[in-house]
Amino acid sequence: MKKTILSASRAAALLASLSLLTVGCGKNESDGPPAAGGGGGKGGEKKGGEVPVTVAKAVAREVPIELEVIGNVEASSMVMIKPQVSGELTKAFFKEGDFVKAGAPLFEIDRRALDAQLAQAQANLLRSEAMNRQAQATVAKSRAQLAYLRDQATRYAQLAKEGIFSKEQNQQAESTAQAQQEAVAADLAAIESTKADIAAQRAVIDSLKVQLGFTQIRSPLSGRTGTLLVKVGNIVSANTTELVQINQVDPLFVSYAIPESQLNMVESRFGKSKIPVFAISQDGSDSAEGVLNFYDNTVDPSTGTIRLRATFANPGRKLWPGQFVRVRTRLGSDPNAIVVPNQAVQTGPDGQFIFVVKEDRRVEMRTVTTGARSGNDLVIATGLQAGETVVSEGQMRLAPGMRVGARDGSKKGGKKGGGEKKEAPKEGTPKS
Repeated sequence: MKKTILSASRAAALLASLSLLTVGCGKNESDGPPAAGGGGGKGGEKKGGEVPVTVAKAVAREVPIELEVIGNVEASSMVMIKPQVSGELTKAFFKEGDFVKAGAPLFEIDRRALDAQLAQAQANLLRSEAMNRQAQATVAKSRAQLAYLRDQATRYAQLAKEGIFSKEQNQQAESTAQAQQEAVAADLAAIESTKADIAAQRAVIDSLKVQLGFTQIRSPLSGRTGTLLVKVGNIVSANTTELVQINQVDPLFVSYAIPESQLNMVESRFGKSKIPVFAISQDGSDSAEGVLNFYDNTVDPSTGTIRLRATFANPGRKLWPGQFVRVRTRLGSDPNAIVVPNQAVQTGPDGQFIFVVKEDRRVEMRTVTTGARSGNDLVIATGLQAGETVVSEGQMRLAPGMRVGARDGSKKGGKKGGGEKKEAPKEGTPKS
């Protein structure tokens, strides 16, 4: 009896195993194709030959025509401060790195030696003016004496004719009058000499006053100071010693180069309207807008580029001299540009191409010519029409003529393969 009971238990276990095996086989036959990328078909295809991809529509919209290159920020003006007089540097009115305004005092040089020279020149001027007054008085006296001697010579000549005076006395009176006339001429020359001396002394005084003005050095422009090259207490030499460099940082220049093939686009717009230029920091955190104000007169034959320069107002000091930035020059716009996502364009041995999805959901590989970038999109110059569907993701598993199960990349949970996407059964829900 016990043996019979054990045989019945083994038979029940065997029947349970066969039942589970039957259910497992039924599951494989009734389930749909594997999920995308699950490797359910050959080459990653879904069952039925469809390759799961993401698609997007080629659209026509207005796209700005822009050139983007790397540029360099430059100070709009740079001045190296040097003294115009020699002497001891006694004061510095700023700290290194300070922003200074035009006309603000920067340095002071010892002026005592120049003050002494000025006092001496002023004393010499007073002496020359006194000598001039003395010479003028002498001239007046000499002229009076000359007038007396001329009258006397005239009387002697009349009396000599009457025989009262001899001819020798008459000649002596005339000679005396002539000598006095020469003395007057000499006194007049002395006056001219003192006048010239006065003018020279005044010129010396003016020169010393100018030099005294140079003992206080003022900023010729508004900008930021650099490193102080000479410390207070050192002796500086006129027009030789470099004291500090000042860079004007508002406005600023941004210099950059573009290919010579783009020169016609710039030249056709320059001067007719403002050409906006955007400077963007390398990390994209800051940007500024300026205006193109210059392009060079020569193409660099070694690089095939031409240099351009834009002016930027920089009140917030976002840009800094010497900084490298991405420069975007806007030369207009294309009102009907065909654009697709950047990742839709692939590069092959024959150039750039796109997979285009036809109405039967088969793909065609089409060679295209690209234009400028616009954000995350790329302009297609030739090879594509607006409204066509292109593959934006999943190109690595495609070949021309393959059938795709498409998902719209612009919508989450979009349609797939033209039908509704089936939801996966929730955990614990029985399968039919």
